[in-house]
Order: sequence, then structure tokens, then C-alpha cells
Amino acid sequence: MSILNSLPDEPEDEPAPESETSTNHWLDKQQLTRPQLKADTPLRLVETAFLASTASLIWFINFYFPLGPVLRIFFPVPIALVYLRWDKRAAWMAALTSGLLLTVLMGPARSLLFVMPYGFMGVLLGAAWYRRRVPWIVSITLGTLLGTLGVFFRLWLLSVLSGEDLWIYVITQVSDFIEWVFLKLSLLASPSVFLIQIGAIALIVLNNFIYLFVVHIAAWLLFDRLGNPISRPPHWVQVLMDYEG
Repeated sequence: MSILNSLPDEPEDEPAPESETSTNHWLDKQQLTRPQLKADTPLRLVETAFLASTASLIWFINFYFPLGPVLRIFFPVPIALVYLRWDKRAAWMAALTSGLLLTVLMGPARSLLFVMPYGFMGVLLGAAWYRRRVPWIVSITLGTLLGTLGVFFRLWLLSVLSGEDLWIYVITQVSDFIEWVFLKLSLLASPSVFLIQIGAIALIVLNNFIYLFVVHIAAWLLFDRLGNPISRPPHWVQVLMDYEG
């Protein structure tokens, strides 16, 4: 009995150090999230490829079978939806895939006319609409600037390919319009070249501003039903559309 009593007690289990516990918790968390990321990867690729081909198909159909401004409204929408559903990397992949697909179907020149500005515009609008963090006036203004740059890029590219200065054609059309306005206002003075160029730029900016506003309305109504809402429009737009979302 004395021998048994003299034996030392068995050491109790000591708690693991805090650093080791946090490390094991981090590893368990990584093991839990990693299969989920792997499971989402095929869905990401499928949705990105599908929406990229949708954007290309809309451009392709509108080029050969134009339906007015109806399809043109949806040029940047599929790529913006990729950004809302996933992230900017997937949106850039969708824009690049759309350009490559249109290069195969229609050639590199017409593919560039889609990528600039509509491919970039889809990424821009997706970034502006992501988590509803940018108001409409900001996203419409940024999209208008990009769309205006896209018009000048198109004029430059088509002028290079055709060997003619298409800006002169635009100036001629705007000059006829301004002269008509002067005639209606009973103004005897003829517009200067500088005024005509300013008028041409103003009309391009106004056209893109209206286009971006319509794109926002279409995306607002469509994405709400898809479960990917965008930034809320001004209250007067909701009243005008009789829509509360």
C-alpha cells in the first residue's frame, strides 16, 4: 500500500495552447470552405460562358437582323449580370469570351466594335451596381463617358478601314440640323464650324445619356426578378414606372 501511495498521480490533460487551437480551427474552416469553392467553380464557368455567349448572340442578331433599339438595350446587360452573380474576374472573362466568340463569327473588326464600348460597359455597370453602392446618376454619367469614347473609337476604326473620314459625315448631318434650327428661329447668321463640332459632341453625349438611362431601367426591372437587384433608382422614376421594389 505504501508503494502504491507513493506513486505519482497521472498528469491531467492540459488544454492545448491558444495558438494551436486557433490554428486547428482555421484548418477546419479551410477544409469546410474548400469543397464549397470547388463545387461553385463549375457553376461559375457555366454561367460565365452562357452569359458571354448570350451577349455575343444579341450583338450578332442585331447586326444582321436589326430590331431597332430593343436588342441594343441589352448589349452590356449579360456581362453586368456576371459581375453581380460572381465577381469582376468572371465579368472580365465574360467580356473577353464574348470578344473571342465574335471574332470567330464576324471577324476582329466587328468584335472590337462590341468590346469597345459594350464589353467594357458591362464590367463598369456591374461594378457600379455591385451591392447597390453607386447611385444611378454616377453610374449613368460614367457609362455616358465610356459610350461617348466608344462612338469616337468606332468612327476612328471605321475611318481607318474604309479610308474615309467619317467624322466629316457626322459634321455634315449635324450642320444640316443646326441650320434647320436656325431657320426655325428666324436667325440669319450661319453656324460656325466650332459651334457645329460642339453640337455634334453634345448630341453624342445626350444620345449616350438617354441610352444608359434606358439600360438602367431595363436592368432594374429584369435583375429584381432574377434575384440580383441593382442600385435603387430615384423616387420619381419609381413613381413614373409605378414600381416599388
